[in-house]
Amino acid sequence: MDYHGLRPNGKEKRRTSMNNPAPKVRALYSVPEAMALLNLSRTQIYELIRTSRLVTVTQGRRRLVPADSITDYVQLLLEEYRAGGDGHAA
Repeated sequence: MDYHGLRPNGKEKRRTSMNNPAPKVRALYSVPEAMALLNLSRTQIYELIRTSRLVTVTQGRRRLVPADSITDYVQLLLEEYRAGGDGHAA
């Protein structure tokens, strides 16, 4: 039996390259993380939230931005651009 690639618990090791690490899949992002992902200021993010262009949820006192909301917002920008918008967000 070949034990190459198995951990002591018998489970197979995951192999990832240093040049191509496995992406982390997340469902929720904090507001500062959403700011970084969208390259927007805090004021711009909260304006998008106020105008319902970016949907958020709360967990306790924390405001979190679902990953789908970020994707939907980017799609909205692309659709507005294709429809002849000026290409500027919010």
